[in-house]
Amino acid sequence: MIIEGLCTTTNSDGSMNIAPMGPIVDAEFSSILLRPFQSSTTFQNLAREKCGVFHVVDDVLLLARTALGEKPEHVETFSATKVSGKVLANACRWFEFEVTSINADQPRSEITTRVIHEGTVRTWSGFNRAKHAVIEATILCTRLHILPAEEIDAVWPFLASAVEKTGGPAEREAFEFVSNYLNEYRRSQQ
Repeated sequence: MIIEGLCTTTNSDGSMNIAPMGPIVDAEFSSILLRPFQSSTTFQNLAREKCGVFHVVDDVLLLARTALGEKPEHVETFSATKVSGKVLANACRWFEFEVTSINADQPRSEITTRVIHEGTVRTWSGFNRAKHAVIEATILCTRLHILPAEEIDAVWPFLASAVEKTGGPAEREAFEFVSNYLNEYRRSQQ
């Protein structure tokens, strides 16, 4: 199963890198298969440090911002327990992991990890169509260079409707951010 979340790793200067990630996890969450591109900071950090933290989050604005290239100015964190790294203080759950193998035969690598510690910061907010719509819209925007505009235009009203009908202020702000990203991209392509 693929779980969308955020992965924190440690940069060579000791600062934190935060990146959206959709790893494959087993039912027990005992292992996480990450698939970052070799050109990514996340790949470089995991290859060097051999550890990181995966977070289950319900903050779709942070997920959207990081997926679409924004570096968050300040994200509250605390030190991980078993690995050298940071835990997002607003995460629902976190999973500290060690890298057990790296397959870099393809541009999109496969990094197998073993979860060595997990924790809960707070309870998950539950299923919400608006949050899922923001995630889907964000994923579409990460693929603008390969998806036909018609495909995005066909689904966008459905996503917008879900946010309008079921979202709160945070989800509306996140969807507006993603919509602005889409509009800016399209303007830049004219």
